[in-house]
Amino acid sequence: MFQGVYTAVITPFREGKVDYDSYFKILENQIQSGVAGVVPCGTTGESPTLSYEEHKELIQKTVQLVARRIQVIAGTGSNSTAEAIELTESACQDGVDGILSVNPYYNKPTQDGMIQHFTQIANVSNKPIMLYNIPGRTNVNLLPESVKKLADHPKIQSIKEATGDLGQMAKVIAVCPKDFHLLSGDDNLTLPVLSIGGKGVVSVVSNLFPRACVDMVSLFMRGEVEASRKIYFKLLPVFINAFIETNPIPIKAAMSWFGYCKNELRLPMTTLTNGSASEEFKKIVFQLKEEGIV
Repeated sequence: MFQGVYTAVITPFREGKVDYDSYFKILENQIQSGVAGVVPCGTTGESPTLSYEEHKELIQKTVQLVARRIQVIAGTGSNSTAEAIELTESACQDGVDGILSVNPYYNKPTQDGMIQHFTQIANVSNKPIMLYNIPGRTNVNLLPESVKKLADHPKIQSIKEATGDLGQMAKVIAVCPKDFHLLSGDDNLTLPVLSIGGKGVVSVVSNLFPRACVDMVSLFMRGEVEASRKIYFKLLPVFINAFIETNPIPIKAAMSWFGYCKNELRLPMTTLTNGSASEEFKKIVFQLKEEGIV
């Protein structure tokens, strides 16, 4: 169901409000670059700082602007099962193509608690669900055995894996049905994940370099591994530097350098710290732009 490059799209702000003019331009660029889909209201979209009204409106407007040209996978996760269900039902009514549901964060549920959480969400969803396992943000790890149980649900069809553990990802692929797809949640692991049977990436860097990310994954899928590797190693410094501070701080700075939006985040997120690391990141992305990799 879900394979290829999905951009975990940023949420531009201007004077404290969602900047839809910039957002729509970003979406159009994503569509024209050939990504499989966009993921609004995820971690990169600063979803924890969005009000419920903003969250729902952003998903609704994304669906309207995209108009079925690519897929829209809406981030509707929460550490409250009831809230996640409410957001999921709303997104489904708005016509999204899929749901991204992150591990409940902060309250540290057990494996059984997570299985029940995702199962209840899946029971109310009329769209396919992509689980999102990111222990570094949520402090809980959805284990392969739990993923296997959840994969039996007809609505749970994929997982965005951001543990950074290729061994765990390989086990998920091994124990789950062949039509259950695993996508990398880390840009820098995209090619290693594809090599063990992953089906794509939910990418941060594709905000900035969507076409290059699409080419990298498409070439690999077509068996042109060496050509894919060349793009991967060219992008690798960006993959690394895009996380010199907490996501989405660096990518939002880079998007502002390219004129896509203002470099404005909502507290407690702050703008990228000025210094040698940020200057090196800026130098890298502009060099790639000059080389035409955009």
